[in-house]
Amino acid sequence: MGGYAAYVWSSYGVAVAVLAVLLISSVVGVRARDLELKSLEERVGSRRQRRQQPGLEDVRHDA
Repeated sequence: MGGYAAYVWSSYGVAVAVLAVLLISSVVGVRARDLELKSLEERVGSRRQRRQQPGLEDVRHDA
């Protein structure tokens, strides 16, 4: 590599480390959102459950 092997291999190492951190961060974030969704569904109920019950409308509060 013409004397540049240390720079090339260290840049590969840094790139792999950054990708690993991004992957771990994404997985942790998805798990946190899943836990948050489950707790909200337990507290409020899922949209599917609310739509299946007769007489209950899916109320939107942003209108």
